[in-house]
Amino acid sequence: MDGAPLAGKHCMVTGASSGLGRATALELARMGATLTLVCRSRSRGEDTAAEIARTTGNREVRLMLADLSIQQSIRELARDFLEHGQPLHVLVNNAGVFNLSRELTADGIEAVFAVNHLSYYMLTLLLLDRLKQSAPARIVNVASAAHRHGTINFDDLGNQRSYRPMRVYGSSKLANILFTYELARRLEGCGVTVNCAHPGAVASGLGANNGLMARMAMPLIGLFMRTPERGAATQIYLASSPEVEGVSGGYYVDCKPARSSAESYDTAVARRLWEVSAAMTGVGL
Repeated sequence: MDGAPLAGKHCMVTGASSGLGRATALELARMGATLTLVCRSRSRGEDTAAEIARTTGNREVRLMLADLSIQQSIRELARDFLEHGQPLHVLVNNAGVFNLSRELTADGIEAVFAVNHLSYYMLTLLLLDRLKQSAPARIVNVASAAHRHGTINFDDLGNQRSYRPMRVYGSSKLANILFTYELARRLEGCGVTVNCAHPGAVASGLGANNGLMARMAMPLIGLFMRTPERGAATQIYLASSPEVEGVSGGYYVDCKPARSSAESYDTAVARRLWEVSAAMTGVGL
């Protein structure tokens, strides 16, 4: 694929077996990237890799299995990737969950916060030296306009006192943006950029884990939502476009910079969230 925009570039996409992640991986493959697909399900991951090869002709695809709700699994993913010795030019933190009721991970952490924020934080920092060695490199965090419904309540990060699904999800997406902005400040001048994207309301399968009624409602809800291909456009843009080469610390909607909520710009909250995340994961201390 000589001459392709991402020829010679290695990209990792989490949550790559469905929805936004699958659409992102397919498009990056069309651009000539060598891909690492991070998936929880082997069968769905293999289906995605086969679709990429069939539709794009790109067979430079490696499947890695990980449960991003479990910190040991994230550590093993990072270790195995680093041991393989490949460069990393683009990391797309895309995997996410939306839970209607409170659940705890194997580590005893509220699941939405664990997957949607702590997995981004952990995986990025565990791979950060490789990204720096591969610079220029990019980190893309998939956030959401739902962050405007959330807040960072340090007294109840696990939502034990009150669990309102949209607020919990929105708070995790606010954490994505705070992490993006704080990481951009810390990475200034090192050749690694980090930006975040709002994909829009996407018929992506997010929330399908919430039982039969939720799965039955999704096709109807999907009629009013963007396709994964359209929703993935902004994260693909941030991962590949020369227009954002060297640009860092931005929040993008429809491939354009946008303002996020007032709380997302609070540097004291961002620093405290970093410190709490470091304490909860043992990474970035």
